[in-house]
Amino acid sequence: MSEMTHDARATPRTGLGAGLALAVVSAVTFSLSGPLAAGLFANGWSPGAVVLVRVAVGAVVVLPFGVVALRGDWSPVRRNLRLLLGYGALGVAATQFCYFAAVQHMQVGPALLIEYSSPAAVVAWLWLRRGQRPGRTTLAGIALAAAGLVLVLDLAGARLDPVGVAWALGAMVGVSAYFLLNARTDTGLPPLSLAAGGLVVGAVLLGLLGAVGVMPLTASADPVTLAGGVVPAWAVLAALGVVTAGVAYVTGVGAGRRLGARPASFVGLLEVVSAVFFAWVFLGELPRPVQLLGGLLVLAGVVVVQQGEAATRRTPTDGPTVEPVVEPTAAPSTGPARKP
Repeated sequence: MSEMTHDARATPRTGLGAGLALAVVSAVTFSLSGPLAAGLFANGWSPGAVVLVRVAVGAVVVLPFGVVALRGDWSPVRRNLRLLLGYGALGVAATQFCYFAAVQHMQVGPALLIEYSSPAAVVAWLWLRRGQRPGRTTLAGIALAAAGLVLVLDLAGARLDPVGVAWALGAMVGVSAYFLLNARTDTGLPPLSLAAGGLVVGAVLLGLLGAVGVMPLTASADPVTLAGGVVPAWAVLAALGVVTAGVAYVTGVGAGRRLGARPASFVGLLEVVSAVFFAWVFLGELPRPVQLLGGLLVLAGVVVVQQGEAATRRTPTDGPTVEPVVEPTAAPSTGPARKP
């Protein structure tokens, strides 16, 4: 599991502004998946069918770019085969499957709250495994973001189910692995190749789950109602695949490599805030005042965390010295691929 421990604090990084921009784009594009899929659900699509098509289309779109990015050198893929399998299994397939399994047993709000506790899991992992203790400013940002997340999800009257909680924790592990593996710079894999490989593996695994009946697959060709208009189902599916899978995963990898796992995971919380906004735009679900307040707290928390991380980069860490990580073009992979 040592391969999951690299973070931005281990080495100076350039392009922090670009990293933040990529992280925001990734969060916003991921957040479109719920509002876009809602119309398909209303027409009889099962969550599993929507997720499978979304990931498969994303894989088809990104794969050619991932192959070109290798420039004919497939050795990074061979060295990191286990990492790619783990990335696709945990960061793509397990995250999706576990979340939808969780909401079969509990309400959406609590399931999302557990899943989006992943930044705290990332902080704990880096602290315990690498001695990268968060500073006071970062901890204050974590508290603000957590409070905001509770308000955005509007958990009044929510009930917990042990089975649902277990599935939601599985989704949280998958999201945490996604951020930790995105931040690795020692693999020699181009970001496009990592994203493409993960989407291909995820699509295959989700397809197998559907084929054996573990994940129900039902679909409909009926047009979808969005934002007061009627849209063909294929157009919604294309947007889900290209934007909420292809663009989201590619920009997520780019953000992780520039920012590190911890800062990128907190920017990822903007996905929840953005999803509330898009639900208003596409579905007419006006957010409540408490959700707006929560969104402001999440934004404030993300800003404070970024300030804390910037300060950390300018000062030594409290934990053991971390050796600089050189980004090789052909460095061997020595440990198992990890992707919670």
